[in-house]
Amino acid sequence: MSTCTGKAAQPRDATWMLTSGGVTRTFDVHVPASYDPAHPTPLILNFHGYSSNSWQQDLLSKMKAKSDAVGFIAVHPQGTGQTASWNAGSCCGDAVKNAVDDVGFVRAMLDRLEADLCIDAHRVFVTGMSNGGFLSHRLGCELADRIAAIAPVAGTLIVPTCTPARPMPVMHFHGTADTLVPYDAVPDTFAGWSTRDQCTDDATVMFEKGDVTCQAHHQCAGGAETILCTVDQGGHTWPGGFPIPGVGKTTNNIIATDAMWDFFQKHPLP
Repeated sequence: MSTCTGKAAQPRDATWMLTSGGVTRTFDVHVPASYDPAHPTPLILNFHGYSSNSWQQDLLSKMKAKSDAVGFIAVHPQGTGQTASWNAGSCCGDAVKNAVDDVGFVRAMLDRLEADLCIDAHRVFVTGMSNGGFLSHRLGCELADRIAAIAPVAGTLIVPTCTPARPMPVMHFHGTADTLVPYDAVPDTFAGWSTRDQCTDDATVMFEKGDVTCQAHHQCAGGAETILCTVDQGGHTWPGGFPIPGVGKTTNNIIATDAMWDFFQKHPLP
């Protein structure tokens, strides 16, 4: 592994700012205690849902705790508008209404993070909840040159076209009783990624516990995999995460944050 030079030590937690598209944007950066500014460190971008925010997304997913446990940098960006949102295609809120270039923001954010921190550019990963899950899919389509793999939660692919520059490893989590992002669109999203990734095998069950079943295509171009983890009667929730009242069942039979980290480790950028 290569090393970095000229990188300074960073505070454990800080809110960073940059200007993108003429708008000041913010993102919360968590650096684990194990971080060494001379050695490249993996990065996970974790996007909140519609009308949520960066700290709530960490509370939901327990991402910073996982960062400390295994040693990646966790970044929680903040959406735009009064009801904070991301332009993920046909959703959501002011971000779509104002045609916010969130893909451009993510590219600028990665440029800044890689300039100031010792980031392993081959191990930049994306996840998100709901609207943040929608954006994760969009980034998989449009930033495949910078993002190694994606793991959306409770958010489907909603851009009209998706032509990633390379096969994109995808791990998707969704509950069948999700009333905000219905499960009906999930099979098409899963099949679409399997087609784009040129998978040649039939989907097989790779994990089954209680109300959770994960099925996967393993034989895909470029070493990619597409995985769908379905929570039977699961709600609009983060599996294994902080339970939110009123949005349905949160399973603990799989911990999405743990499972996606295992998946990410297998799929660095070529």
